[in-house]
Amino acid sequence: MFSREIELHCSPTERTALAGDLPRLDAGGEVQLLFATLTACKGEGARLLSVLDEDERARAARFRFAEDRERFVLGHGLLRDVLAGALPADPASIRFVRGPHGKPYIEGAPMHFNFSDTKDAVLVGTAQGLEIGVDLETLHRRVDHKAVAGHHFTPAEVDELNGIPGEARKRRFLELWTRKEAVLKASGVGIMDDLKEMRVLDGANPMRITHPAFSSLSANAYYVKTFMIGDTHLVSVAASSPFTVKLAGYRAGQS
Repeated sequence: MFSREIELHCSPTERTALAGDLPRLDAGGEVQLLFATLTACKGEGARLLSVLDEDERARAARFRFAEDRERFVLGHGLLRDVLAGALPADPASIRFVRGPHGKPYIEGAPMHFNFSDTKDAVLVGTAQGLEIGVDLETLHRRVDHKAVAGHHFTPAEVDELNGIPGEARKRRFLELWTRKEAVLKASGVGIMDDLKEMRVLDGANPMRITHPAFSSLSANAYYVKTFMIGDTHLVSVAASSPFTVKLAGYRAGQS
């Protein structure tokens, strides 16, 4: 069985305030994150729907529930808005291609990006020349964290969670969960059944990975930062080299 050693460097979770605007994206070492509640961009639903391509509109139409369809349209339209401002380009003209495990990218462009959503918000991450992964969760999410942790977390992670009382345990669970998801998305794998292979506690986490796709596609190391936005949302972002983060909140009409 093929395996390899990697190391995940995870910074302690930070509380952060949202900036009003994102400056022009600089080359190298900077990740920009745009956080948007669905309420903030709901008034632009028709415009954001208009910039989606035929495949995205078809995917949106397949959602059974209106709230899921709305979240898809707002999130993917906002992604196109952000990329159009950074490239620059017409948002409707952007064409995506997909990697071997489905991660989208823009062929020939140095712009890397990633997207995540939760029930009431979306997150768009962009970087120049730096492959990234982002994940967003809300503390309002209902989850049996004890059962999920027992199935997907390492013994050391489970031990840490068991030593944390009450609601703080749920928040810590989601911090660790978003870190794992961000790393997988940065690698381009996106999904890995055995998340017990991946330890994401604060500090340096050396480990041996045996999952075939992740072993072949992952970098030798990932750097992970986690942020608490307000009292309800957690964001993790991962990249294969150290980076800085600029995080802004969406306002209607912003691109």
